[in-house]
Amino acid sequence: MPTTLLRDSRALATLAVPLVLTQLAQVALTTTDTVMMGLLGTEELAAGGLALVLFNQLRTMGVGLVTAVGNQTAAAAARAERTDAQGEHGEVRALVRASLAVATLAGLAGAVALILIGQGLTWLGQDAAVVARTRTMLLALAPGLLPCLWFQAVRQFTVGMRRPQALLRITLASIAVNAGLNWLLIHGMWGLPRLGLTGIGVATTTVHLLSFLALYASARKDGRLAPLLTLNAARADAATVKRLVGLGVPIAATYGSEAGFFSLTALMAGSFGPAALAAHTAVNQLVYIVFQVAVGLSHAASIHVSRELALGRADAARRIKNTALACAAAVMTVVGAAYLTVPRLVLAPFLDSGPDSGQALALATRLLMVTALLQFFDCAQNIGVGLLRGLDDTKSGFRITLVGYWAVGLPAAWLLAYPLHLDTLGIWLGLLTGLATTAVLLLRRYDSHLPGHLHRQTLDHPA
Repeated sequence: MPTTLLRDSRALATLAVPLVLTQLAQVALTTTDTVMMGLLGTEELAAGGLALVLFNQLRTMGVGLVTAVGNQTAAAAARAERTDAQGEHGEVRALVRASLAVATLAGLAGAVALILIGQGLTWLGQDAAVVARTRTMLLALAPGLLPCLWFQAVRQFTVGMRRPQALLRITLASIAVNAGLNWLLIHGMWGLPRLGLTGIGVATTTVHLLSFLALYASARKDGRLAPLLTLNAARADAATVKRLVGLGVPIAATYGSEAGFFSLTALMAGSFGPAALAAHTAVNQLVYIVFQVAVGLSHAASIHVSRELALGRADAARRIKNTALACAAAVMTVVGAAYLTVPRLVLAPFLDSGPDSGQALALATRLLMVTALLQFFDCAQNIGVGLLRGLDDTKSGFRITLVGYWAVGLPAAWLLAYPLHLDTLGIWLGLLTGLATTAVLLLRRYDSHLPGHLHRQTLDHPA
């Protein structure tokens, strides 16, 4: 048993580690933008931060629309290996074309939505000067949704083929390019126009385009990927597009639901004053950073499930769940130990030691005690969503997260924070309750759904 777990862990880590590091590098990319906004001033930070929140919300949901491409590609490639059938390679090419068509439609719709939202910000009671800067920033960011989602479509193809190594190199390079372009466009150096805050938006859009071109070029140099990679989205098969949209819409809704859940708890924390909101924001950022480990493990586990089921290996598909959860538990134990033993050191990058930070630091330290346990469930629920995606079951994941986040977590947070007067601590206990409920329901659904799915796979694709 230990030998099997070690072997499975190595196989999972081969795919998960590059994905985790890529996710962490992407966090560094957005952090660079935020830091440079802060250097421009408070008003620019407020406007740029608002623009990035809106951009990231639509980007995240757009990514959800093409996330299932990785699973579909992994299954088709595995069937091709098992049967030596070139028709399955044709299926992969059809998936690539369809994913790029979906990404193009989502990118265009998202870009229009961003511009329209910018026009309506004044009606939401936002400061007029901030709104003016936000609108200009959104105009610069909106075109970037297209290459951003093209990148994600090709990324899912490379992950599904289990060849994601170029992702990390490209993302790391994009951090340096983004920082350099930010600086040049903000200040108008080397003959470039002085754009200020808008320059950050232009730099972000440019980096998304360069990243897509770099990933495409890298895939074209790969002898295994090149024959399957086609950019002719106009020839996308309507049935394949419909299948991807059917799988992707619940994923996009799940991502949007989770983002909305955490955004609403931030508003609740703000009702208890600036110190409470600062503490909540600092701890939430820590959770977000560590959450990237869960994202990488979830994607890797999901791809492995799709592959193992396509090969008819039910036992391996069952083991993937336990392996992913064991790896997550190991990482979360180390992180939780740091939270409990050196909380001030962990919080130092987010909360300074000035005279006004004492209350926020004390509150954040208490929240870390909850977070040490919460992150086990946060990681488990994300892995659960990925496992179900490996079964092509994206609707159950969405329904379960609605129950866990909104029917259990949010009422619990409100009850503990307000009637029971636990304030921000109550909010985080509510988050813990919602995430734990979601994790249990998702993993139970996977265990109960796996046998039936394997039976259907056997009927659809006999050996």
